[in-house]
Amino acid sequence: MDGNSLLRYRIFDPTGNITALVESVVAEERQPSVAAALMHRHPEVEQVGFVRFEDGVGADPAGKLRMAGGEFCGNASMCAAALLRQRREDAGLCSSAEETALRLRVSGAARPVALRLRRETEESFRCAVCIPPARAIRELPFAFEGLCDVLAAVELEGISHIILEPGSPLYTLRTDREAAGRAVRAVCAALEAAGAGLMFLDRNGTTPQLTPLVYIPGSGTEFWENSCASGSAAVGMLLAARSGGPVRLSLQEPGGSLHISSEPNGETWLNGSVRLVSSWAIPIPQTQD
Repeated sequence: MDGNSLLRYRIFDPTGNITALVESVVAEERQPSVAAALMHRHPEVEQVGFVRFEDGVGADPAGKLRMAGGEFCGNASMCAAALLRQRREDAGLCSSAEETALRLRVSGAARPVALRLRRETEESFRCAVCIPPARAIRELPFAFEGLCDVLAAVELEGISHIILEPGSPLYTLRTDREAAGRAVRAVCAALEAAGAGLMFLDRNGTTPQLTPLVYIPGSGTEFWENSCASGSAAVGMLLAARSGGPVRLSLQEPGGSLHISSEPNGETWLNGSVRLVSSWAIPIPQTQD
């Protein structure tokens, strides 16, 4: 970054999973510390990504998103698509009535990620992201502080998730946040993953409930997220793999609902809403690298 320049970023609300996207160029090795400074400045922000977009409406992929920890994030991918669409509208390159289909390179995904979006209100978009298929869906024997179970693990390219339902002894961690934090770190180490989530899934009511806890070692962050796109997709992938048929479901999460469509072959689309909250240009944060 030019030391005399400003750090430009925008904050989005994708179903409560508040996300900051930095538009200024930041060297990869500085991204975790810049992200930490932004999360200190904005305590509501749960994750930070860094975006670069290609010139021209027809560019494919249309740009690149790298999360501060190098993980994959579906909600941030939808935010990046919304930001690109907003920039194109501001430049007069597309109208607010158009539906946009595009692809982005996203950290933690080997291939460009497909997205669709359309404007919902003056400040929000309805977005859909095609989550990269799981590398593996398997059973993971796991013991933690006297709790033992065989866990359902959905391993994506850039993040892995454990799906915990009320029948599991480890489901009790949902109400013990300190122990759950230790457990998600242990799971991440056991899976040797770029990031890991404990997805507490309760399907006993009329509407399935999902409570997500996510740990990203590369950025040193651990959050009980208001919503988790990749974790929600992992639920759909697991259920489709178990049933051998397509799965369509809505998950009620602390920040709202996410909608999943998953096929037995692994193709999974996640739908949600993304709202632009604010835009910022501030002096470059002083960080210790």
